[in-house]
Amino acid sequence: QVQLVESGGGLVQPGGSLRLSCAASGFTLDRYAIGWFRQAPGKEREGVSCISSSGGNRYYADSVKGRFTIARDNAKNTVYLQMNSLKPEDTGVYVCNVRLISVNYWGQGTQVTVSS
Repeated sequence: QVQLVESGGGLVQPGGSLRLSCAASGFTLDRYAIGWFRQAPGKEREGVSCISSSGGNRYYADSVKGRFTIARDNAKNTVYLQMNSLKPEDTGVYVCNVRLISVNYWGQGTQVTVSS
C-alpha cells in the first residue's frame, strides 16, 4: 500500500524557517521522482519543487527559488523540503506526491502558516 506522510509544518514568523518531511512507504522510493505541492486558501494547488529519483535533478517554482531546498534520503525513504526566508504568501497546505504507473498518490498534507 503506497503511503506518503508529511510532517514538519507549523506557525512561523516571516523570515523564519521550517523543514518538511515526506515519509514514503509501500514502494521503492529510489526509483521515483517526488514532488512537493502547496495549496493556499482560495487558490489552486501549485507545484513547489520536485526531485529526480537519484536526486541529481531538482526543480523549483520561481516563487521559491533561492529560499527552498529539496533533498532526499533514499535510505530513510524520506524526502525533505527545507524552507528558509519564509513569507506570508508561502502559507498553505504542503503535500508530497509520487506518480506510480500513471497513478498519482498524495499525502494528507501539513499546514504551514507564516504570520507575525
